[in-house]
Order: sequence, then C-alpha cells, then structure tokens
Amino acid sequence: MARKTRRTRPHEIDYQTLGDICDLISAAKNLTRVAQLTVARLQEKMGLKGCALMLLDRRTRKLEIAASEGLSDFYLSKGPLSAGKSIADSLKEGPVAIFDVRDDPRLQYPEEAKREGIASILSVPLVLRGRPLGVLRLYTAEPWEFTLADVNFAQAVALILALALDGLRVAGAYKTSVEVLKKLRPAAKPRRRTLHE
Repeated sequence: MARKTRRTRPHEIDYQTLGDICDLISAAKNLTRVAQLTVARLQEKMGLKGCALMLLDRRTRKLEIAASEGLSDFYLSKGPLSAGKSIADSLKEGPVAIFDVRDDPRLQYPEEAKREGIASILSVPLVLRGRPLGVLRLYTAEPWEFTLADVNFAQAVALILALALDGLRVAGAYKTSVEVLKKLRPAAKPRRRTLHE
C-alpha cells in the first residue's frame, strides 16, 4: 500500500531550507556568487515570483541590484531606486510587507510593479552593527499576506547575508594587506647551514 506524504505549500519554509541557504553562502567565495545563489534558492524554496538583493550605495543613497531571480530586464532597469523613496521604511525601521502593490504609496514604481505581474512585496533590511547595507526583497505573483514565520525567515537570511558580505569584505581587505606586506618586506636572505644540521 502506497504511503501518503504530506504536501506543503511552495512557500512553507523550514530549518532545512535555512540550512541549505547557509551552506550555499558559506561555500561561495565572492559577493556575486553569494548573492545569486541566495536569491535563486529563496525564489525556488518559497515559491516566489522573484527575489532581489539590493545594496545601498552610501554616497548616492541609491539601492543597486546585486542579484535577482525571476524578474525581467524591464523591471530591473525601470530607473534608479532611491533609498528614501523605494519602501524607505525597510531600511530605517525593519521589514515592510506590502499586500497589494496597486494601492500602496510606499512604492517608488507602482505601475512598473503591476506591469511586471507583482502582487505583494516583502522588503527586509540587511543591517550589520546598526549600519544598513541594503535590502532583501521577495516578490509574489498572487496577493500574499506574509506570516510572522515568513518575515522571521527572511530576516534570518538577511542577517546571514550581511555577515557573509562583511566577511568577504574583511577577507578581501586582509588578502590585499597581506599582499602589500609581502611586497614591502625585503626578500629573506638564505641562511647558512652549519655542520650540525
């Protein structure tokens, strides 16, 4: 007799999903790879229309797309994303869930979102040591009331991403400074061997 298995909703998440994402992040050696693998896995595991990681350019106060999955070139090139206009509260106050993009004033480009077929958005900040680094955005094709579990999961992924990005930055700076020190250090003179060696 065949055993019935419990089917879960595509966007139901669990610890295994978080573990899979942690494995992807820890194995990647550069920012581009970390970002792309993470958004692709989130889109797949949560059954999203799309997912994007945007990093904050501190000088221009614009959000720059680091990686995306499931979103068209039209939508991605709709115009500059102002940190002060594009769901700005998610950088200042924490996660922002938008149930219906058609009537929410927090969107910078609502018409483009509708044309893209986006119904709902969850925007979660990437923050490290109190400093905003960017946002992780989840996009759905159907209206979606994000649950507390969805928000907590996205926040956990955003925190892991922030730590990974900081770690890659530090490792890059460390590697550069080691290379500089090697160039500055005089070449070691060969040591004379003694009879007892």
